Amino acid sequence: MASIARQTPLLRQSCLSAFRSPLASRNAAGVSQTVAFHASAQKQILPPLPQTVEGTLNDPAPVPEPHPSHGSYHWVFERAVCVGLVPLTIAPFAAGSLNPVTDAILCSLLVVHSHVGFDASITDYFPGKRVPKTKTIFSWLLRGFTLTTAVGLYELETNDVGLTETIKRVWKA
Repeated sequence: MASIARQTPLLRQSCLSAFRSPLASRNAAGVSQTVAFHASAQKQILPPLPQTVEGTLNDPAPVPEPHPSHGSYHWVFERAVCVGLVPLTIAPFAAGSLNPVTDAILCSLLVVHSHVGFDASITDYFPGKRVPKTKTIFSWLLRGFTLTTAVGLYELETNDVGLTETIKRVWKA
């Protein structure tokens, strides 16, 4: 036990030195004045994207041209799809089996809801001005996955038992 007590300061000093930055300044007592992990590193994991400034500091911010599919119409459409999904999701399990037309509407709203949500994520995380090629690639991938999902749900509706019956069967399995 005494040997461990004698080794503890040496062990503590060697462990702390692993976390100290070589650029850390020390005060009069020899204690490091910087934190163990820095918030800003000299080398970042990924380099920053190219940044450009268009115009001068005194130019006003550009106002995009209004478009009917953006802004409040777009927001109202998204909310209408979300609100429409609630009863269509609960009804088949509360009242029994649904009409194939209602099941098809549920599938359509699910596809639209998923597409709009993922498109908003792509727009938020990959802005067209900063990474136009990446945004284009992800937008086309989203369109492909949306089309594939729509065709798959159509096949499930027309050639099989339907979405809600499939969910019921999977739930009971």
